[in-house]
Amino acid sequence: MTKREVLQKIREVGVVPVVRASSAEEATRAIEAVRAGGVNIFEITMTVPDALNLIKNLTAKFGETALIGAGTVLTPEQARDCIAAGAKFIISPVLNLETIKICNENDVAVMPGALTPTEIVTAWNAGADLVKVFPAGALGGANYIKSLKAPLPQIEIIPTGGVSLKTAADFIKAGASALGVGADLIDLQALREGNDDILTERARQYLEIVRTARADK
Repeated sequence: MTKREVLQKIREVGVVPVVRASSAEEATRAIEAVRAGGVNIFEITMTVPDALNLIKNLTAKFGETALIGAGTVLTPEQARDCIAAGAKFIISPVLNLETIKICNENDVAVMPGALTPTEIVTAWNAGADLVKVFPAGALGGANYIKSLKAPLPQIEIIPTGGVSLKTAADFIKAGASALGVGADLIDLQALREGNDDILTERARQYLEIVRTARADK
C-alpha cells in the first residue's frame, strides 16, 4: 500500500484506534474485536511490550486488509525501527522535525503531535501529512479545533485526547480529518472481563458517527 493509499484510507475511515495494552496478546484481542466492528486501522503504541515485533507480526498476518501503524514514537531512531518493522504510518504525541524528515525520506505517512498554532504550522511546513493535535480535550476539545481550522483550513488535523462517542461528532463538524480514539474504544477493562463485543459495537458506533457528522457538515 502506497503512502497516498494509506492517507486516503485514514481519511476515508476517519477513526484511528490507539492501541495501548499490557501485552501483545491483549493488543491482538482488542484489534480483532475492533476489526469485527468494521474499523481496520490501528496505531500500535510503543508502550505495548514488544511493540516492534507486534507490528511486524500484525502486518504479516493482515497484509493489506488492515492498516498497521506505530504510535507514541518519540525519536527518529524509533521511527526507523517502526518503519523497518512494517509500520505504514508513524504517529507521535510530540513534534520532532527529524522524525518527519525520516518518514518523508522513506515515503511513510507521518502525523506528529502539536498543540499550539505555531507548533501545528511548523509540523505542516516540515512535511507532516496530518497533524495530531494532542491533548485536544485539554484545550477545549472541538471548539479548539474549530478555532484552529478558521485561520489554518489547509492543515489536516487529527485530534486525540478527549475523543469519545459523545464528542466525536463535534470534532468532525469542527473540521477534523480523522479522530485518534484511545480508551473509549480500546476498552481494556471490557476485554479483561471477556466483553470483547463491547469494542466491536463501539467501533460500529464510531464509524456511524463519523459518517453522519460528515453528511451534516
